[in-house]
Amino acid sequence: MAWFKRTEKGIQTATEDKKDVPKGLWYKSPTGKIIDADELARNLYVSPEDGFHVRIGSKEYFEILFDNNEFKELDAKMTSKDPLHFVDTKKYSDRLKDAMDKTHLKDAVRTGVGKSKGNELVVCCMDFAFIGGSMGAVVGEKIARGIDYSIKNRVPFVMISKSGGARMMEAAYSLMQLAKTSAKLAQLSDAGIPYISLCTDPTTGGTTASYAMLGDVNISEPGALIGFAGPRVVKDTTGKDLPEGFQTAEFVLEHGFLDFITPRKELKDKINLFIDLILNQEIR
Repeated sequence: MAWFKRTEKGIQTATEDKKDVPKGLWYKSPTGKIIDADELARNLYVSPEDGFHVRIGSKEYFEILFDNNEFKELDAKMTSKDPLHFVDTKKYSDRLKDAMDKTHLKDAVRTGVGKSKGNELVVCCMDFAFIGGSMGAVVGEKIARGIDYSIKNRVPFVMISKSGGARMMEAAYSLMQLAKTSAKLAQLSDAGIPYISLCTDPTTGGTTASYAMLGDVNISEPGALIGFAGPRVVKDTTGKDLPEGFQTAEFVLEHGFLDFITPRKELKDKINLFIDLILNQEIR
C-alpha cells in the first residue's frame, strides 16, 4: 500500500521547481464560456464561443484601425493637474500618479493620426483603465486638439468612447469639457469634415451627454452599456423595474439613439465605408 502513502513528511519540491499555471491563460466570459487567452487575442478580444466583446484600450483599437499599426500620437505627454487640491479616500494627485504607474498612460484618452485603408484618419480613443475613463480637463483638451488637427488638415475624425462619465475630482473643470468638445464638433461639422462616433462598453455620464452622441454616424459594439446614469441609479430614482436589456447597445439602437451596431472585426471596414459615403467618394 506504500504507493499511495506519504513516506516522507513535508513538501519535498524545491521552490524554484514548482510549476504555476500562468496568469491569463484562460478567459471566462460573462456567459460562462472558457476561452484560451491567446485565441481571444487573435480574435480581437471577441469570444468566438458567444461573440462577447471584451473591453480593450487605445492600444488595441489603434492596432485595429491604423494600417500596419502605424500612427503618430498627438499631445502624448499632456497630464492632468490638481487645481482643487481634491481629496477623497486619497489625494487626487496621488490617484493620478497611481493610475499612470499602473496603466502606463498619461490620461484617459489618446489621439492617433495615421492611415486607415490608405487614407488619413484622426482617432481619439478613451481608456477605461485610467480612473474609469473619466473625463477631465486633459481629456477635453486632447479631444479638442484632435478636432483642431482634423479641421486644419481636413482629415476625418473618429471618437471611441469608453467612460464612466465626468471626473468628479475636477468638479466644474470636468463639466466644462461637455460644452468645449461639443463646440469643437460644431466647428468640425461647419467645415464639412466627417465625424464617426463609436460607443464601447461602457459609455455613460457626461461622455454620452456630449461628444459620444454627436457623430454624423453613431455606432456601437455589440452588447455595450450606453446611457447617462447607470441602470441601478435609474431604477432607484424611478422606483420601477427596467426593461430587459435596458441600456444595452441593442436596446439603444431599437429606440433610435444609435445608427448601427458593428462587430469589432468589421470596425475598420465600416468606419471607412461611412466616411466614403459622407464624402461622396469612391468606396475603398
